[in-house]
Amino acid sequence: MVDVLVLKNLSVDLMSIKGVVHAVRGIDLTLRKGEIHGFVGESGCGKTITAKTILRLHDESRTQYGGEVLFGGRDILKLPKKEIQQIAGRDISMIFQDPMISLNPLFPVGEQIGEMLRVHLGLAKPQAEEQVLSLLEKVGIHPAGKRLKQYPFELSGGMLQRVMIAIAVSCSPQLLIADEPTTALDVTIQAQILELLQALQRDIGMSILFITHNFGVVAEICDRVSVMYAGKIVETGEVKSIFRHPSHPYSKALIGSIPRSGRHGQRLTTIPGSPPELYRGIAGCAYAPRCPYSTKQCLDESPSLAADQQGHYTACFHRL
Repeated sequence: MVDVLVLKNLSVDLMSIKGVVHAVRGIDLTLRKGEIHGFVGESGCGKTITAKTILRLHDESRTQYGGEVLFGGRDILKLPKKEIQQIAGRDISMIFQDPMISLNPLFPVGEQIGEMLRVHLGLAKPQAEEQVLSLLEKVGIHPAGKRLKQYPFELSGGMLQRVMIAIAVSCSPQLLIADEPTTALDVTIQAQILELLQALQRDIGMSILFITHNFGVVAEICDRVSVMYAGKIVETGEVKSIFRHPSHPYSKALIGSIPRSGRHGQRLTTIPGSPPELYRGIAGCAYAPRCPYSTKQCLDESPSLAADQQGHYTACFHRL
């Protein structure tokens, strides 16, 4: 199977008022062509930092990278900014959590979608507007002719997220990064957006890196999933495999915390303690202080990702 994106020993250090934050601490991740790959973990574990690194969206005067981000055989971390700008939006697109922050309030949404088509595909304004109408219809915004002239403040949260999706898929990218795109939406709209992303993925044939803290969403739409904790990936595998037999104690605890029908009155699993602060050095396994299986080895040594015969990767000395 063709690999669209490969992260090799990726590390990201950010300068902060408390010192250097080791936000991403040497991760390996492979995204295959045509798959939806979930990226799960608690807030602050490094998911969004990783996603932004793929498009070099950090303030690079305060950022230090290590490792490789390979896309189309080229290391994005070594490309000049001009080439990154050509890739962003055309080959790799990103949807953020809050469309109100991402969209410009001073321009109609149709103009903002059309700008992507003019910049990356070289379409003239009449051609771009025709394509915008088609895109609005495709993402379920009706009537398209009226909506393209409206400003962001005139649209609901669900419609705004559909506009962001239209912008992201306008150039039929190879890779779409969706950073918790349904977090700010109600449950009904969340389901509609997830269905839309799945339909577009099948239509365009793109790969999706779907970032979330919700394992329930992963179970619904993802093919594979990587679980991240304290700047490291602790488990990667097929979604069904991880749900049935999670190998890492952290993955098991996250799955155990999902509410399920038929368990009325039963307590949900909780994880004691809190994640470590990433501006401090971490000796051993970062999850060890919260793990019921930890031993002295876990406190002293850091486990590496290792695969079983089914290609299920786990970073744990006491694989479950």
